[in-house]
Amino acid sequence: MRVLPAVIIAIGLVLAPAVFFGLKLLLSEQDFQGSAVDSGARIEVEMLRQQVEDLQARMQTLERSVAGLSAGGMQAPMAADPDAEDEILRGTGPNEILDAYAQVVLIADRLNVNRGLKVATPDYLEAKLGRPREVLSDQCEAMTNAALAEKLVLEQVGPIRVRMLRPAAESLARVFENVKRADPDLYARINTSGSLCVRRIRGTQDRLSTHSYGLALDLNIDGHLDNFTDGKTQLGLTILADFFREEGWVWGAGFRREDSMHFEVSRRQLDEWLAAGML
Repeated sequence: MRVLPAVIIAIGLVLAPAVFFGLKLLLSEQDFQGSAVDSGARIEVEMLRQQVEDLQARMQTLERSVAGLSAGGMQAPMAADPDAEDEILRGTGPNEILDAYAQVVLIADRLNVNRGLKVATPDYLEAKLGRPREVLSDQCEAMTNAALAEKLVLEQVGPIRVRMLRPAAESLARVFENVKRADPDLYARINTSGSLCVRRIRGTQDRLSTHSYGLALDLNIDGHLDNFTDGKTQLGLTILADFFREEGWVWGAGFRREDSMHFEVSRRQLDEWLAAGML
């Protein structure tokens, strides 16, 4: 009775590296440059990624079972479950993505998602734009810098309503127009957790958040907030990140303290707007 489980374990151990290697080929850098990547293909790849993770977890369990069989020759035989065995070999089972855009997935190559782009640091923002408010707290407060405040707009931009500096709102409108044209289903499920919020970065004495300048916003899919710093995000946000990158925005997924709902204008894009007299 132990022959069948042993054969399954052996086949699984042989297949796991092959499947994993195939996934790495599918996820190679050239496959995901730019927002032109087909969302359906991205969903298929992420489904495969989840299946591989499930397979790896199952392999670990099976390896422990093999070790137990080797160490204790009189252990009870494993019960045969044809459906479970078939799921192991096919990579199917409980990880089927029922709601793809809101599905939580690992952030691939997280530390390189913003390659070529730099953040505009709090010191740089203050040097270029001044302080949006002299006294800061941990709570969102009004912008009191009159020169900056007159450049703010409150508008419906694509599927959401934002208060941001005008060039940022215009850039965001282009992002959403591209998303709507390429993936209307994703566009319809975009939600926001806020844009302008004049406050200090929590945990600091007087460091300004990019939200304080109306140059950042937080997004989510279907109103479900992402867990902070867990290295995972909603699949829809990984697709949106490609569109934002083309417009010169930085994705918070690449921050040391990962914040994948967060998108902000890069220093390069800010410099372009300053040079053009837009800010």
